[in-house]
Amino acid sequence: MARLMPFALLAASLWLWSAIGLLPLARWPAWPLDPAGMDISQILLAFGLMPRGVVALLAGAILGLSGAILQVVLRNPVADPTTLGVSAGAQLALVLATMLAPGLLDEGRWPVALTGAGFAAGLVLAIGARRGFAPVTTVIAGMLVGMTASAVATAMTLAQGQYLLSLVIWNGGSLVQQDWSGVRALAAILVFGAIAAALLARPLRVLSLGPEGASGLGLNVVLVRLLAVGVAVILAAAVSAELGLIAFIGLAAPALARSLGAVSIVGLLAWSPVIGAVILSLCDGLVLLVAEQLGEMFPTGALTGLIGGPLLIWLLPRLRGSTPPGTERGEGASQRRRDPVPLLVRLALGLVIATVVLIWIGRVPGGWAVLDAESFAAFLPMRLPRLIAAASAGAALAIAGAILQRLTANPLASPEVLGVSGGAAMGYAGVVYFAAAPTAIALTAGTMSGGALALLLVAAFVSRRDMPAERVLLAGIAVSALASALLSAIMAVGDMRSFQILGWLSGSSSAMTMQGAFALAGLAVVLWMVALALRRWLAVLPLGAGVAGGLGLPLRQARMILIALAGMATGAATVLVGPLSFVGLMAPHVARRLGLARPGDHITGAALIGAGLMLVADFGARMAGFPYELPLGLFASLIGGPWLIWLMTRPAR
Repeated sequence: MARLMPFALLAASLWLWSAIGLLPLARWPAWPLDPAGMDISQILLAFGLMPRGVVALLAGAILGLSGAILQVVLRNPVADPTTLGVSAGAQLALVLATMLAPGLLDEGRWPVALTGAGFAAGLVLAIGARRGFAPVTTVIAGMLVGMTASAVATAMTLAQGQYLLSLVIWNGGSLVQQDWSGVRALAAILVFGAIAAALLARPLRVLSLGPEGASGLGLNVVLVRLLAVGVAVILAAAVSAELGLIAFIGLAAPALARSLGAVSIVGLLAWSPVIGAVILSLCDGLVLLVAEQLGEMFPTGALTGLIGGPLLIWLLPRLRGSTPPGTERGEGASQRRRDPVPLLVRLALGLVIATVVLIWIGRVPGGWAVLDAESFAAFLPMRLPRLIAAASAGAALAIAGAILQRLTANPLASPEVLGVSGGAAMGYAGVVYFAAAPTAIALTAGTMSGGALALLLVAAFVSRRDMPAERVLLAGIAVSALASALLSAIMAVGDMRSFQILGWLSGSSSAMTMQGAFALAGLAVVLWMVALALRRWLAVLPLGAGVAGGLGLPLRQARMILIALAGMATGAATVLVGPLSFVGLMAPHVARRLGLARPGDHITGAALIGAGLMLVADFGARMAGFPYELPLGLFASLIGGPWLIWLMTRPAR
C-alpha cells in the first residue's frame, strides 16, 4: 500500500497549491473560524476551499466503502452504486420531489434520495435474484435501470426549463461548499458505514463461501444480503443527496485495493475507503488546477466518470469463471411463424394508417381535435416530415438492434447497450466543437463514424480475449459510460456549443425538413436492403464461431461488415433522436415474440415495429406536455426502458 502514498501527496499538493494561490499561508484564518473578523479571501478559504477538501476525502471514502460492500456481498467485481443504478435512482427521486412535491424536501434531501436509491437497488436485486446474481446480467440490469431513471429525470427537467441549469450542475457532481454542514453530515455517515462494515465483516466472510456453503454453516443468506446492500445504498444515497452524481469511485477503489494486495474481505473493506478518498481528492485537485489555469470550473463528478469506462474494460477479463454456467442465458428460442408474410403486410398497413391518423388528430388549446380538410392540408407540410423522419429513425435503430443481437447471440444487445449510441454522441460532439460551421452532412457523417468506431473498439477488445457474448454487452456499457462522462464534462462548460449538444441529446424532430426526412428514409431503406442481402450471415453467426467457420463463413469479414452496418444505422438515427431510445432493443424483441425468427423476417418485422414505436414516441412527445414538446429520444426511452426491466425480471430459460 506504500504505492498509494505518492498519489495522496499529489492530491494534497494540488489542494495546497490552490489554497495558497487563493490566500498566502501567513494570512490563513486561525481556528475557531469567525467570519466576522475575516475578509472575503479568508471567508472563501475557510468556508469554501477548506470544507471542500475535507468533503472530497469523506465522500471518496464513503463511496469506496459502498462499492466494496456491494462487490463482496454480490461476489461481483464490477458492482458499485453507479453500475447498479443506485445513484441514478436517488437522482430521479430528488427531481420528482423538486417538481411534484417540494414539501418532501423540507426535512432535507436525504430521505428522498434514500427512497429513490433503495427502490432502484431493490429492482436490480430482484432481477439479479432471478438470474442467480450473475455478475454481467446484474450489472447490465443496474446500468439500464440507471439509464432509464436518468432519462425520466432529464425528460421531466427539460419539460420545465427553470430546472435545466441546476440539473446539469447536479449531474456533474460538484464539490463546491459554502460552510461546514456538509462535512459534519458526511462524517456522521462515514462513521455509521465504518461501524456497519465492521459488524458485517464476519458474515460477509462466511457468505464468500457461496450461498449453499454459507447456509450450511447456519448463516441467514437473505438477511445478510439485505443488510449489506442496505448499508451500501444508505452510503451512496447520502453522497448523492449532498453532492450529486459522483461516478465510479465505488468501482475504482476496491479494484485498486485488490491490485495493491488487499486479498481478504477485511482488508478490502479497510483499504477501499482510503483509496476512494485519495482518488476523489486527486480528481478534485486536478479540477482546481484546471480552474486556476483556464478559469473554467468543471464538476468533479464529470472527471471521475472518465475513470469508469476504461476501468470496466480493464476488469472484464476478471469476470471469466465467476458466473455459474447457464445463469446468463437469454430467453430461449421463440416460436417460428410458418407464413410471416400476412403479419408483415399487416404491420406495414398499420404503419401507414398510424401515420395518417397521427397527422389528422392533435391537441389545441381547447383540448383534442380532429382536423378538417383545410386544416389537414395546412398541417401536412409541418407534420409529415417529422413523422417520416421519426419512423425512419426507428426503423434504422431496430435494424441495428436486430443485427447486434444476432451478431452477439444475445437478446440483450442493442445500440444503447453496446456503446454505439455513446460513440455516435461523441462523434456528433466532436463535429460541433471542431468544425467552424458544422453542416447537417458533417454532423451526420461524424455521428455515423463515431457509432461505427465505438462498436469496432468493443469488438476488437473482446475478440482478442475470447470472451463470451455476455461480456460484449458489458464492454459496450463501459464505452457508453465513458462517452457519458465526456459529454458531461463538455456540457459543464456552458457555452453555446454545450447547449447545442444538450438540445440534441434530448432528441427532437421538430426542425426536420422534407428533404432531410426523405434522405433519412432512403438511408433506412438502403440499410434494410443490405441487411436482407446479408441474411445468411445473420442466420449462421448465432450458431457460434466454430459452426460458422465450418460452414465457410468469413468470420472476420462478416463481423466487420455487420459492425459497420449497425454503426451507420445507429449514427443516422442518432442524429435525429439522440443517443438513448431503447427502440433498438425493444423492436427486435417484439418481432421475435411475434414469431419472426428467420433473419429476413426478423429484420423486416423489427424495422416496421421500430418505425411504429418511434411514431408513437413522436406523438407522445408532442402531446404529453402540450403546448411544450418533450424530447423525442427520451420519450422513446420511457417506452423501451420499462419493457427491458420487465423482460429481465422473467426467469432465464
